[in-house]
Amino acid sequence: MQKNMGETARFFLYKGLRMASLLVAISFISFILMKNSPIDPVQAYIGADMLNVGPEQRQQIAEYWGLNKPVLVQYTNWAAAVLQGDLGTSMIYRRPVSEVIGERFISSLALMIVAWTLSGVMGFVFGVVAAMKNGTWIDRTIQWYCYTLASTPTFWMGLLVLIIFAVWLGWFPIGLGVPAGVLAEDVMFLDRVKHLVLPALTLSILGVANVALHTRQKLIEVLSSDYVLFARARGEKGFSLFWRHGLRNIALPAVTLQFAAFSELFGGAILAEQVFSYPGLGKATIDAGLRGDVPLLLGIVLFSTIFVFVGNLMADLIYYIVDPRTRESRML
Repeated sequence: MQKNMGETARFFLYKGLRMASLLVAISFISFILMKNSPIDPVQAYIGADMLNVGPEQRQQIAEYWGLNKPVLVQYTNWAAAVLQGDLGTSMIYRRPVSEVIGERFISSLALMIVAWTLSGVMGFVFGVVAAMKNGTWIDRTIQWYCYTLASTPTFWMGLLVLIIFAVWLGWFPIGLGVPAGVLAEDVMFLDRVKHLVLPALTLSILGVANVALHTRQKLIEVLSSDYVLFARARGEKGFSLFWRHGLRNIALPAVTLQFAAFSELFGGAILAEQVFSYPGLGKATIDAGLRGDVPLLLGIVLFSTIFVFVGNLMADLIYYIVDPRTRESRML
């Protein structure tokens, strides 16, 4: 018992150190890249009024935001504030970065949960069907579908879905998260769902490939094993054979792979939100990058890093708890 508790403590300590070092490295690199970008944050902050702002006012704005200090001093001050729980103030929204991230993440979370669930279920079903029909036209069609989608850009698929279902058929709204011109308190739940469908559908369609191909290969290996051949000799076949001998052997790897796909899901959500003008965290990331909002962009970078790391950590925990043989390799 004590040995297991010690291994668990070392596991979490190791993961915590990795996350801390990762956050420091990513935040510093992102800060340096932003400072060396061609976008002038003062000019981005002023916006359309830049012709009415003189050099002295620009200097005052730079001093207010601390942009006139050396880069290392700026990063040190920002990092010290982050350790105290202050991510700074967004230069675009004029609000604390934590509030902007929290508000936008709610919309993104709904999108990612729906897409993550649908892609996982669809990928698992496609993989099972392909393995059970191994070598047939159904198997070849599913493989072609997966390999094609694995190389399809998210923005292209989003535009295709938008043209078909919003422009040609008119079944769903073209974009945004709620109907335009409607007060927040007047927005119905059904309206939010209708605006969520197309972005979620785009991410779901593209997210099935990895789970489907991995599940197909794993189930083919299971179906060719000795104990399954013995079960076939006893007369078991079809869905009964899969349910009794295949499901428990392929479900865990599929779920683990789906948790590990958080990074791809988050990256795809950024592009999908941009295509559909969906007011989520991805849209805020694009706006912060294009308009030089350093505090907001760095806050989103930290938050997204933690989000992706937690997804990978959950995948590791599943294997760590269920399969003791992987514990030593996970510590390396």
